[in-house]
Amino acid sequence: MQVFLQGKLLGVEPFLLDTRDGFAPLAGRCLYVSLLAEVLPRALLQHLGLAPELLGSAGGGQFLVALTTESLSQANEFLVDATRRLSAFSGQRLRLAWAATENLGAWSDVRKRLDEQLTRWRGADAFEPEGLFEPFASSPADDWFQALYRDLPASAAAVWNTECVGMLAREGEPHWLATHFATGPAGQASLAEMARRARGRKAWGVLRGDVDLFSQRLRKAQSVEEHIQLSVFFKQFFAGEVQVLCSQPEFAAKVAVLYTGGDDFAIAGAWDALIPFGREMERLFQRSSEELLKEFPGAEGKTLSMAVALAPYVDSEPADVLAEAGRQLEIAKSSGRDSIALFGRVLDWKQLGEAAELRSAMLRLVDAFGCPPQFLGELGSFYRETDRILPARSSRRVIETQQRPWRLHRRLNRVLDGPERNRDYQKARNTVLAAFLTRGQAQLKLKPSGRVALEWARFTEETE
Repeated sequence: MQVFLQGKLLGVEPFLLDTRDGFAPLAGRCLYVSLLAEVLPRALLQHLGLAPELLGSAGGGQFLVALTTESLSQANEFLVDATRRLSAFSGQRLRLAWAATENLGAWSDVRKRLDEQLTRWRGADAFEPEGLFEPFASSPADDWFQALYRDLPASAAAVWNTECVGMLAREGEPHWLATHFATGPAGQASLAEMARRARGRKAWGVLRGDVDLFSQRLRKAQSVEEHIQLSVFFKQFFAGEVQVLCSQPEFAAKVAVLYTGGDDFAIAGAWDALIPFGREMERLFQRSSEELLKEFPGAEGKTLSMAVALAPYVDSEPADVLAEAGRQLEIAKSSGRDSIALFGRVLDWKQLGEAAELRSAMLRLVDAFGCPPQFLGELGSFYRETDRILPARSSRRVIETQQRPWRLHRRLNRVLDGPERNRDYQKARNTVLAAFLTRGQAQLKLKPSGRVALEWARFTEETE
């Protein structure tokens, strides 16, 4: 009888963040996790003497394979040994969880049984009783992960081998992974080098993206074939599109891939490349999902949310910035699907487009019409939130601007001084004014898109 076995890596996020030695070890850990999801199911099938065609899907930290009932006990032995080795190598961070059930009944019933078994791996059930209260072993040296990343693209070819460090041997064909990295004089560019290539502020950051309601989309699959079709589509989309987009001239020298998974991705690089990269990824995903998922009812899995976290300092720890990007991504997904967290605000993609247009208008005032760049800082003083420390002053300003809106107009005109008779200037100026003033009254608070546009423009015009 045919048996479906689903495996999943646990503890991925703590494992990735368990490094304080810079970007290369972090990127190497991301690559290691990506390779594990590829090599483990293939090694399992080879160990059991089964055809590689029985691999349904792999990637993104999980896999699905078809086995025979007779081979299930051997499969369990292999996976128990694998998870013990992974746990020891990763300092008790990484573990394998798996579930198996017969191919009986509808796929929805099979999927439900697999999910129920996987939930038993949560909490204390994920640990073996033996040695549970022993102190954790130290994490592996980051030198090995750094070397794994430095050896790209050759290190993307790997097979499972328990005799090698990390249980990976460099053999075979490269796995389907996005492995782009910006280059520098010494090979792979550092984050500081990528930051120096940014326009305006010399800063870097991390962009993370994740498909909305991906698990719900998989649960709605009506057959195993449909489940595999969806899994393969998402994996190939992120691996393929991220790699191709990174190779474009405007991004190639400014970004490096951290990982692409079954429903998510992360890149690091110059701050001014991350925002347009995210916009283009959303556009490509929207177009692809509309075409390939049009036969699947519902909105699950058809939208993409992202977050950009910027490093407060050039020498900030990359693991901390990656964690902050993850936190911002959770905020974006909980605030509303199909959105992006950027500069402390959550915008939907339409609002981000509005912010991009407003930012372009602000930059035109500086670049084309000679407005001093300092006017961007002046505009920042119009926020009501800047007066929250002095509520009495804030209430007084609200009353004054409601009774005498001409004062606010005069201040705006002063900071937006330029060639009055130029139509293009007037158009750009009115676009900026419209973000600050509502019809019939003065207002000291921008929409989230206006706030993002202003910060975006200030970063662009900032000089060293």
